[in-house]
Amino acid sequence: MKILVNGACGRMGAALIKRIEVSEDLELACGVDVRADGSDARIVNAFPAQTDAGVIIDFSHHSCTNELLEYAVGHSIPVVVATTGQTEDEMAAIFSAAEKIPVFYSANMSMGIAITAQFARRVAELMPDAEIEIVETHHDQKLDSPSGTALLLAERIKEVRPGSVIVCGRSGHGKREKNEIGIHSLRLGGVVGEHSVIFDNGEESITVTHRAGDRSLFAAGALKAARFLAGRAKGLYDMRDVVE
Repeated sequence: MKILVNGACGRMGAALIKRIEVSEDLELACGVDVRADGSDARIVNAFPAQTDAGVIIDFSHHSCTNELLEYAVGHSIPVVVATTGQTEDEMAAIFSAAEKIPVFYSANMSMGIAITAQFARRVAELMPDAEIEIVETHHDQKLDSPSGTALLLAERIKEVRPGSVIVCGRSGHGKREKNEIGIHSLRLGGVVGEHSVIFDNGEESITVTHRAGDRSLFAAGALKAARFLAGRAKGLYDMRDVVE
């Protein structure tokens, strides 16, 4: 299967291309990045008019979402959206595209996070009286806060806690409400990513933690998603579909 990599000059795009190069069943159709300088003939600075790519993997920036999806729909190519921080309009574009082509969207491409989310959901269900706080830590260059992964974890918990309210950070005066899911963001050095979900009912506490040791794991997850999309019907998919 041939893959078009959008955001090919970024750290994740480069990691993805390296994995494609050593894969036995994958091939780079081309890379796309506005920063392409011609030093690598495989990487161009705009989407090609014609492509034989079987899937697109996007590791660019959420502001490119609309252009990306317009191209994918126009060429009937399944797409893995691996960026986060989409606006409401950009999310609407994802939902719209999924009505025409297979679209894989996840706030985190890690299989470990998908498993963590499933586990956190189950703990929340089994400890209905527990208060829940999420602490996420990332490198000091990360732009969005809280992380898309922290929000993913909170939303998964809300599936079994429908009355819950997400509260990002704490300041001022006022007690914590029982239905809150707190999210706290730390930005330190070169931390790849760490997410902890803390459950406490006053008698006992459970903490579920996932640590990312290398960014290349997200590239591996994106390739799992690309393989998963092969032959799928139109629709919106995520890492939960891969795990299940």
